[in-house]
Amino acid sequence: MKKILLDLNIILDFLNKRHDHVSAAKVFDLCIKKNLKGHMCSHEITTLSYFLGKEHYSQQKFKKTLLNILDNFTIISAIESVFRKALDSKIDDFEDAVIEESAYKEKLECIITRNLDDFKKSKVPAYTAGEFLALIGVDLSGGAV
Repeated sequence: MKKILLDLNIILDFLNKRHDHVSAAKVFDLCIKKNLKGHMCSHEITTLSYFLGKEHYSQQKFKKTLLNILDNFTIISAIESVFRKALDSKIDDFEDAVIEESAYKEKLECIITRNLDDFKKSKVPAYTAGEFLALIGVDLSGGAV
């Protein structure tokens, strides 16, 4: 089973039906169905809660959304060594460097993100949701490519 890290923008694309939300939703669905082992960084959960508040989610929908993520994804806690390594990363943006280092530390196969430019220098390969689905042979209707 492929072990992947989802960047927050993929989760937001799925939840808010923005950009390529169809591909993002398919990746999310594959994680829920346990065809993929999905991971997120712990700091992404708190940032997600901020964005859910901006979208005026009701308290019930807010809690349900976060519980769904906690139930279906492995949450990676960033430890001091990850932050220190992120400071020396070739990736300029510190938050993206933390994601890269977290994925590397956990031996994840790739990072799924909408912002490939942010991960050009990553030690862990990065793909858009659509690219990743094509790579693993899944089309958007659920069958093989």
